[in-house]
This record gives sequence, C-alpha cells and structure tokens, in this order.
Amino acid sequence: MDILTRDFYSRDTLAVARDLLGRDIVRVLEDGTALRCRITETEAYIGRADKACHAYGYKRTSRTETLFAPPGTAYIYLIYGMYHCLNFVTEAEGEPAAVLIRGAVPVENGDIIAKNRFHCKENELNAYQRKNFLNGPGKLCRGLALTRTQNGLDLTAPEGGLYVCEGQPPAPEAVRTGKRIGIDYAEEAVDFLWRFYIGTQKQGP
Repeated sequence: MDILTRDFYSRDTLAVARDLLGRDIVRVLEDGTALRCRITETEAYIGRADKACHAYGYKRTSRTETLFAPPGTAYIYLIYGMYHCLNFVTEAEGEPAAVLIRGAVPVENGDIIAKNRFHCKENELNAYQRKNFLNGPGKLCRGLALTRTQNGLDLTAPEGGLYVCEGQPPAPEAVRTGKRIGIDYAEEAVDFLWRFYIGTQKQGP
C-alpha cells in the first residue's frame, strides 16, 4: 500500500499542510470496510508560535498531550461539545504542531459515508446535502465515524484502521491559501495565511 510514512509528517507543518491536499484518508471500519475520501482543505497549527494552537507556548494538558506525540499520530478533539476534529501531528516528537483536516470529498464507499452524515445513499443527497457533505472538520469526522476513540492512532500503521495514501495531489496552481477559520481569539495569529485548499472552499463546523 502507498501509505504516507512518518518522514512525510516529520517535516515543516506548513509544507505538510499543503502537501496533504489531494491525499486520501482511509478509515477501516470494524467489519473491514474501507471508507476513503480525498483531502481538499487543511489548516496548519504550530504551538511554538501560534496562539490558535491548543499547545501554544508548549502547554501540556490531558487534551494536548497527543500534540507532543511522534509525527504521523492522529490528534482528535471535540469542539462545542458536539463536533470532532481530525488532525495529523507533524514535525519532531515533542514539538506541538499539527494539521487540521477541514474538508474532503468521498472516493470509496460514499454510500456509507452519506449514511453516517445524512442517513441516505450518496445518490440520494439533495443539493444542499451534497454541497455540505464533508466541507468542514466535524462533518468529515461524522462521515468517517471518527471520535476521540481514534485519538492517538499511528497513521503510518495500517493495523490501526486510519491512514493516509498518496491519492492525487493537485497541480501547484490549483492550491489556494488564506486565513484560518474560527480563531478570532488568536490575536496576531488570526492573520496567518495557514489555510490551504483546492479551488474555492466554503467551510463550516
């Protein structure tokens, strides 16, 4: 399998965030069914310099401990008490940094992903549902049935049931950058252009 190795994640977080575009997340369910979706939007978070990062200033708590794990570890947390968010830990172990996966499109077993999101098959989605299928971190986690249970999984080990494959990276000219979403509290970090996306992405929780 063409699973991304730890070396991929151990690089600069901004480079990883950009390079994850077009890669495929594979989520293997307990019955062996593989759900696959292609990443269309990411955001970078770097604890040593970023007030939007949960571990800004190397703050260690029970929630942020996973950010200090080896690169290529899944960091999943809950926001607003209802939405899970999937992140991939980057850079060297002990350096709190990660990439948030903000959006994706289904590639394989879209019917199961649609059932998780809207309780219907993919071809039964209406225009609103199709537009808002996986265009937000909470929507993505719901579609792939990801929760805090998967927090800490090794993304480089297929036996964990969550990993990332090569996919189809976009042409450089198709990649856009912008400000991250939902971090109005983060002072100067609000203006960091650390969001990367393919084409035009309008996202939500």
